[in-house]
Amino acid sequence: MIIDPTSGTMTDAAAPGVATRDAAGTDTAAPRTVPTDTTTNTATTDTATTASTSAPAGFEALAPVDPRDVSALEARLIRAAAERSLLDIAYRTVDSPLGPLLLAATERGLVRVAFELEGFDSVLEALASRLSPRILRAPQLLDPAAKELEEYFTGSRRSFDLLVDLVLSSGFRQTVQRYLPHIRYGHTLSYRAVAERVGNPKASRAVGTACATNPLPIVVPCHRVVRTDGGLGGYLGGTAAKQTLLTLERSGSERGTTDDG
Repeated sequence: MIIDPTSGTMTDAAAPGVATRDAAGTDTAAPRTVPTDTTTNTATTDTATTASTSAPAGFEALAPVDPRDVSALEARLIRAAAERSLLDIAYRTVDSPLGPLLLAATERGLVRVAFELEGFDSVLEALASRLSPRILRAPQLLDPAAKELEEYFTGSRRSFDLLVDLVLSSGFRQTVQRYLPHIRYGHTLSYRAVAERVGNPKASRAVGTACATNPLPIVVPCHRVVRTDGGLGGYLGGTAAKQTLLTLERSGSERGTTDDG
């Protein structure tokens, strides 16, 4: 089958050198055209050079793609995937004072906030493995989360109104993570104090583990949990990121204190 790039018509003529099948069902090799000019190869060489450097026939007149058309197509694909229940996890990236952040959400709510140092590809692969491989970049579906994070970083928001999905946590870790939003903006609690607040005073180390594995940093504010001696403790985004968040909140509130309860 040959497609004429100028007219768009298709014919059944075989290309030179391509095997065909006759009416009796026997495969036959199409004859090759052999140059008859044995005195010089100049014309043949010039033709081959020209063909190799010129654009393929039919592609010269292609117009550049309008980014607005790409965005419109992307939006239609996202709607179609959602309507047909083909989308389980939507994701996008946003800029922040801490560097790029990956946001991911299920139909139940925000399920993951990841720092660049975690490796976005690795995070998406983990989500596909643990939750569902039906993941699609769908920025529009995460606009509310992106907007609230921007407001937080500019100091106009002190708490988040987003639905969250803590499916990546369970047991005591999830108990701790559900408590963390109760720590007030601009304030901190020690790991020991949080353990006491959730009913297990001897579980300071387990509280540390729950904070270190928090799938929703910033939104679920594990950065507000510090060591009893005032040290920062660990943080998924690194201690510099943790200090940046605490400084941001303290500068945006009248007074920040450490409450060991």
